[in-house]
Amino acid sequence: MKISFTGKRFWSIVSVISILAVWKLLSLLPGSDFVLPSPEKTLVTTLRLFGEKGFLAVVGTTVLRSLAGFAISIVLGISLGVLAGTHSRFNAFLQPILVTIRSIPVIALILLALIWFNPGSVPVFIAILTMFPFICINVIDGIKSVDRDLTEMASFYRVSRTRIIRELYIPGIMPFIISGASSAMGIGWRAIITGEVLSQPRYGIGTLMQGAQTFLNVDAVIAWTIVAVVISFAFERIIRWGEHQLTAWKF
Repeated sequence: MKISFTGKRFWSIVSVISILAVWKLLSLLPGSDFVLPSPEKTLVTTLRLFGEKGFLAVVGTTVLRSLAGFAISIVLGISLGVLAGTHSRFNAFLQPILVTIRSIPVIALILLALIWFNPGSVPVFIAILTMFPFICINVIDGIKSVDRDLTEMASFYRVSRTRIIRELYIPGIMPFIISGASSAMGIGWRAIITGEVLSQPRYGIGTLMQGAQTFLNVDAVIAWTIVAVVISFAFERIIRWGEHQLTAWKF
């Protein structure tokens, strides 16, 4: 089988190899092993994590926090987004709130959450505040993109608002929801781990990353980072698979 040198997959592989090569060269510099362990040493450390007692509890807890924050954000984002998109007054009321939430630095939200909540709830709270605005704004934009002629025709024939939302708005905004969900999950996942690093709940990827950093175990910090990246990639693939399933009616 011939490999196309212009194929996207080929150049993606070249990119990964280049990153590993630069990483390896930097790790060979005098005194660099302590600051930047070699790729193979980091790989061994990463593989060892899977055999450690409590690995599934740590990863599972962080994933559950992410899913809880994501689910709440989806419900709030779609509900308020639909209301704001179909009612201009509510949209005017909601916009300053969304802008304020998006403008507040994540670290400031975490510091406040550390005062208000217990350590295990801090990451979920941060996830909601980082994910919700992306989803809500995308839903509002999606509703605004729906053909006004169709909505006016539906109103002229006295079609119920519930049916208009279900049969006009929902199919029209679905791509916007998927896009918002993808962006929200990526940003929210990073915020959750940051929240765990600072709040130090009993179980969490961020907790163990902070512990490894405290004892200067750089290879363990990178290993947990790799685990987090893999999980984030898995979330992205699941969202894209869901997009394909939800929009299959178009093909």
